[in-house]
Amino acid sequence: MLEAFIHGIILAFGLILPLGVQNVFVFNQGATQPSFIRALPVVLTASICDSLMILLAVLGVSIVVFSFTWLKTTLIVVGVFFLLYMGWSLWKTKPGSIKTDDTSFSPKKQVMFAASVSLLNPHAILDIVGVIGTSSLNYEDNEKWMFTIATIVVSWLWFLGLALAGKLVRSFNESGNWILYMNKLSALIVWGTAIYLVVSNF
Repeated sequence: MLEAFIHGIILAFGLILPLGVQNVFVFNQGATQPSFIRALPVVLTASICDSLMILLAVLGVSIVVFSFTWLKTTLIVVGVFFLLYMGWSLWKTKPGSIKTDDTSFSPKKQVMFAASVSLLNPHAILDIVGVIGTSSLNYEDNEKWMFTIATIVVSWLWFLGLALAGKLVRSFNESGNWILYMNKLSALIVWGTAIYLVVSNF
C-alpha cells in the first residue's frame, strides 16, 4: 500500500505543478484578498472540485461521460467563453483597488470562478481521467484507495500552499503595483489557454 501511496503523491505533483488557469487563480486570490482567511473559499472550492474529479476518474464514471463527443465540444465552448471573461476581470483590476481591496473577489465569486476553472477545464479533466484514472487501474481494493487518497491530499496541500504564497507576495508589496503586473500576466495566461483550446480542438 505504501508503494501505491507514494505513486499517487508523485503523479499528483507532476500533474498539478504546471502553471495553469486554476493555479493562477488560486495564487491571485491569495495575493489580492486582505487576509488568508478571506481566500479560503477559492482554496476549498478548487480542492473539493479536484477531489470530486479524482474520485469520478478512479470510479470510472467520468470516462463514460466524456466519451460523448457533443459533451466534450460543449465543455470546450463554455470553457473558452468563461476564460475570456475571467481574463477580462483580471485585466481590468487597478492598483489602487488591489491596495484597498475594493475589488477583491467576494466569497461567492471566488467559489463560482474556482468551480468553473476546475470543472470547465477540458485539459484538467483529461489529465485526471486519462492519467490518474488510468493509473488507478494498476491497483485494487485498499491499494487503490491509498493511491486515490494520496492524489487528493496533494491537491489540498497544493492549493493551500498557493494561497499562502500569494499572501506572502502581498506582504512584500503593499503598494499593489507588483500585484497589478501579476494580474496582467494572469489575464494573458488565461487568454492564452482559451486560444490554445480553440486552436487544438477546432
